[in-house]
Amino acid sequence: MEEWTIEQWQEQRNKQGMLALYLYTPICGTCAIASKMMDVVEQLLPTIPIGKMNLNYSEKLAVDLQVESVPCLVIARDDDKIEKIYAFQSVLNLYEILKSS
Repeated sequence: MEEWTIEQWQEQRNKQGMLALYLYTPICGTCAIASKMMDVVEQLLPTIPIGKMNLNYSEKLAVDLQVESVPCLVIARDDDKIEKIYAFQSVLNLYEILKSS
């Protein structure tokens, strides 16, 4: 997954379609596992833009999106609807969520 800046996130939001942003912190053990899961999902769904962002450097975005904890997967759609996933559970679960969005 490519590391996005806040500017890249906003640029992607201005495009049509769905996208996902994986939010993490480097010292989070659960985030390390979630990162590996997201790498697999990204390979399975190459048409969906998926970026990642270290939340330690994106405090304003965390406040704007009302992120409660990490790891967090933010899914944004054309209609400006934002969905946040905190319980990643499995690669299959993430795949199904993103595929059906």
